[in-house]
Amino acid sequence: MKRSEVQNEYKWDLSDLYPDNAEWEREFSALNKEIVAVLRFKGRLAAPENLLQCLSLCDSLGERFERLYCYAMFMRDSDALDETAQSYSARAEKLISEFNSLSAFISPELSALDESEIDKFIKSPDFAPYDYMLSNILRGKKHILSAAEERILAMGSPTHGAFSHIFSAISDVDLPFPTLNIDGKKQRMTHGRYSLWLQHPDAAVRKKAFSGMYGAVGALINTIAANFSASVQKDNYLAAVRGYPSALDKALFTNDVPPVVFDKLVSKAGDNVSTLHDYIALRKKVLGVPSLHMYDLYVPMFADADISRDYGDAYALVLDGLKPLGPEYISLLKTAKASRWIDVCETENKRSGAYSCGVYGAHPYVLLNYTKTAHDIFTIAHELGHAMHSHYSSRVQPYAKNDYSIFVAEVASTVNEVLLLKHLAATSADPAVKKYLLSYYLDMFRTTLFRQTMFAEFERTVHESEAAGEPLTVESVSKAYMRLNKKYYGAAVAHDRRIRLEWARIPHFYRAFYVYQYATGLTAAVNIANSVLTGGAGAAAKYKEFLSAGGKKSPYEILKDCGVDLAADEPYDIAFGEFTDTLAKLERLI
Repeated sequence: MKRSEVQNEYKWDLSDLYPDNAEWEREFSALNKEIVAVLRFKGRLAAPENLLQCLSLCDSLGERFERLYCYAMFMRDSDALDETAQSYSARAEKLISEFNSLSAFISPELSALDESEIDKFIKSPDFAPYDYMLSNILRGKKHILSAAEERILAMGSPTHGAFSHIFSAISDVDLPFPTLNIDGKKQRMTHGRYSLWLQHPDAAVRKKAFSGMYGAVGALINTIAANFSASVQKDNYLAAVRGYPSALDKALFTNDVPPVVFDKLVSKAGDNVSTLHDYIALRKKVLGVPSLHMYDLYVPMFADADISRDYGDAYALVLDGLKPLGPEYISLLKTAKASRWIDVCETENKRSGAYSCGVYGAHPYVLLNYTKTAHDIFTIAHELGHAMHSHYSSRVQPYAKNDYSIFVAEVASTVNEVLLLKHLAATSADPAVKKYLLSYYLDMFRTTLFRQTMFAEFERTVHESEAAGEPLTVESVSKAYMRLNKKYYGAAVAHDRRIRLEWARIPHFYRAFYVYQYATGLTAAVNIANSVLTGGAGAAAKYKEFLSAGGKKSPYEILKDCGVDLAADEPYDIAFGEFTDTLAKLERLI
């Protein structure tokens, strides 16, 4: 479908950011002139009044940069071939990079101050918006370089981010997708259609789609591998330059997450992987296939109870499922739809997948590629969770504290999915629908708690290999991926050789050690959703405090305040226990 064929109500309204491109150009020109103002504070940050003015200026410019870049990004993601959008995006990135280079003196100057001086700033009411940021400066003094070195690193930030953009260009534009005959109709594969075809009831269609996707990926696998290898090298380089033991340590330290959390997740997943094997065996039995293949893992086990529906009805269903979060929350979701915060339809050259992006001072924006599947209904709930997290945080917190950590970024989205699923399961009287929903919940655990932990293990493996001097080739990376695929999925599934290339399709691998947080996010979400459903308005109010916390302190501590300590055994035992209990419930219904 062409974008011009989509009705406006299904396209996001970018005029809430700028009324037109001309206004974007005026703001770009103004910012281009104003960024040098930060230099007047260079060498003067020891004085409290100068530091406060400098940080306030950075906040003011940062808020404007965010709007400038997001407008360009939303244009680009709507149509990857839009040359104006490409230009705006590149110019915005370059301008932000220039400002980062100019302001790179701030962290080194602060880190050079005595700890007692920084501690005074932290305790001063005037610096309340910056106390957590300053505490992180204090915490990370040993990893902050000299002003000149920080400036050099800042100048390289566009290059450091280029690997992700290269992958997007390959994945969204250049992959040589085949045209397949599906249900008597010739259709060119897209990412959205691939996901849809993997849920097709005919195994021959699923196999054809699987072969077509990995044939396309395989055609460019050397280019993808070279880009991925360079991205991993970049991760290890930046970690080494700043004196971290590894890229994983850098990611955890940067997000203020105790290393025990990552280790606890991987360990607990390993302890419970046999239950995943039991589920895979049950799936094979229910589908009645002589051999269960990797492309059989997404087809509904109980297709006759599919809950797929048109977008409008799906949105209404999501609202019903999220009512335990209160009337204000539901009112905001209605506003999001009516005020066109959401870009709904899959169109030519549009970015694949889905995301939410908050814009401080405006509102969140949500990108979907809705294809009328049960999965996409839950995607609506998921992305709206992100959006409401951004909304509440930006409404309550100052700009310096509104941006929540990646570590908690997947919690609100997954709470919404869990609440929606539990609502549907509780309100359905149809045993077939109950079986469908239980199997869907099991797949949520499989794809999030287990699969994302598998991805995290893979990331750790390839980063450690590269750091040890081992070249990351197509063969070595694919071999490492296949080993983990067999560990997690067990003997009940045929590990089709093509699945060894699945790593080459995962965009999140270009944000090192991001994916494990999907798994910790589901762990926290299961605990929080259960609390909301059993604790009533009080639990919902406590959860909204979490949504409103933004980045005011350590994300690990923010979750602890909400009753979830991810350094302890209990949250994981509850989450993996829910997977085991759900599997038992389904087995009893079959």
